[in-house]
Amino acid sequence: MAFGGLEKKQAAAPMADINMTPLIDVMLVLLVIFIITAPLFTHAIRLDLPKVAAAPARQTPHTISLSIDAASRLYWNGKPITLDQMRAQFVQAGKEAEQPEIQLRAERSTRYEMIAQVMGAAQQAGLEKIGFVTDPPPPSMAAPAAP
Repeated sequence: MAFGGLEKKQAAAPMADINMTPLIDVMLVLLVIFIITAPLFTHAIRLDLPKVAAAPARQTPHTISLSIDAASRLYWNGKPITLDQMRAQFVQAGKEAEQPEIQLRAERSTRYEMIAQVMGAAQQAGLEKIGFVTDPPPPSMAAPAAP
């Protein structure tokens, strides 16, 4: 028996070995499981999807383009506007029968505080359609092709 007997012997020293058999059994079972399941993770279905470039979002009469530059200046459809004027415009737009969609463009270095103020003002005015617009990186900033 690996753990010793029930009888007390004075000459018997305590057993200090670790029984490795159960550990090896578990390791072999895990190895077999990984060997069986590994091909399932690399299996891919080849699809021939059409190559289509997405068209930019169309500007409808009910779309407001709101831009924020790095200095936290606001632009309503390309025209400079203050935060208070923007809030008044939001209240006026919130009263319309069909709510306009706000397309929010912000530079990467714009403070989040300003974006949060714009979103809070839109929510207080009852405007619910807010979209974040991102521009694709210029070709010079695109990832270089692998050699």
